[in-house]
Amino acid sequence: MFVTRVLLVLILVSAPLGADDFDNWFTGYTMRVDLYHTGTHDTEMFSLDEIVREGRWPGTRTKLIDNMNLGQYFLSVYDSESGALIYSRGFSSLFGEWMTTDEAKKIRRTMSESVRFPYPRKPVEVAISVRDEENIFREIYRAPIDPDYHNVCLDRRHADTPVINIHVPDDPRKVFDVLILPDGYTAAEWEKLRNDAARSAKVLLTTKPFSEYKDKISVRALEVFSRDSGPDEPRQGIWRDTAFGAGFNTFDSARYMMTKEIKAMRDYAANAPYDALLIMVNTPRYGGGGIFNLYTTYSVDNEYTSYLITHEGGHSMAGLGDEYYTSQVAYTDFHKQGVEPWEPNVTALLDPANVKWSDFVTEGVPIPTPATDEYKKDGIVGAFEGAGYMAKGLYRPAFDCKMISKGDIDFCPVCMANVRKLIEFYVEE
Repeated sequence: MFVTRVLLVLILVSAPLGADDFDNWFTGYTMRVDLYHTGTHDTEMFSLDEIVREGRWPGTRTKLIDNMNLGQYFLSVYDSESGALIYSRGFSSLFGEWMTTDEAKKIRRTMSESVRFPYPRKPVEVAISVRDEENIFREIYRAPIDPDYHNVCLDRRHADTPVINIHVPDDPRKVFDVLILPDGYTAAEWEKLRNDAARSAKVLLTTKPFSEYKDKISVRALEVFSRDSGPDEPRQGIWRDTAFGAGFNTFDSARYMMTKEIKAMRDYAANAPYDALLIMVNTPRYGGGGIFNLYTTYSVDNEYTSYLITHEGGHSMAGLGDEYYTSQVAYTDFHKQGVEPWEPNVTALLDPANVKWSDFVTEGVPIPTPATDEYKKDGIVGAFEGAGYMAKGLYRPAFDCKMISKGDIDFCPVCMANVRKLIEFYVEE
């Protein structure tokens, strides 16, 4: 049911739970709730599509409550009988981005959405909250779910899909599991698919700080073939039949290459453990994107492929915001003026004496920080104006970083720390 009342959601800071707590609430399988996300630039609602039981839960069994305050949306799962919060996660969505475009002021759209969590033993209530104008989470959807309901789908779709183990150092719950989904590869391109997946894994595992966790990150790929080779290119009148429907010109932005085929993506991905999804698109044309706790997309044969994997991965895996402010984008009000952004590497600097990354600010560096040669050096952290698609009013931690510059450049210290934080959150000791 759609909840018309608006409720304030508190993100709880919780001590890690033990395996006994997990076993008390959950069966060890995975529940996926497919939803429809509908609205305009200032209205939105969720409605239920399907409930699916997937395979073994691949994630941590001790860090069930998310206290990081990341994402545009927040999933909460409550035990129906006691009201106890038993699982939560922040996430973002393609629909949430679309709401900030001019098109959303003219028409209503519906997109698919999915949330995943450990399969409950008893009835639960699933709630989704969205940030309001002040970036406070407020509940907009709640639905009761009975895990024993006969209409829960138990069908394992695409069960014969081969899984390619590229780098698998340990059990899924003990590592951060990355799954590569290939789009736009025909059966005749099977060898290219495997080589591209191995090359993509190498990029991730040799880029700091991912490289520091090589023994705590697994990378797998699925061998999924498409009828046609390459992605959709609407501005050229090219439409291709591919497994995951990746295409350029998302929101009519030339380089933004995303997919709305969330359900197809989840159906295939359910055949392997994953905490993060990378959609590897078979094209030399530059493009890609990344949405927190949803997916990363990237062109696999471009000179900037390594940058795309890691920059867009910064969005999808760590919730990092874009720091550039001169490139053309489709968003018109992505960040509200005078409101502190949720992204950990972008600030409105509403309280300069207490910048959100104050622990990283280099001693003696003024806040805000002038973009002079003295402060442009690697490792200098301050608050440089220009970030989040805005030249004025938003600030980034360093003069240069992988989240602002295209090419062979490291994450800045603040972004590096947040990538580490997210990886460690998903790793069970």
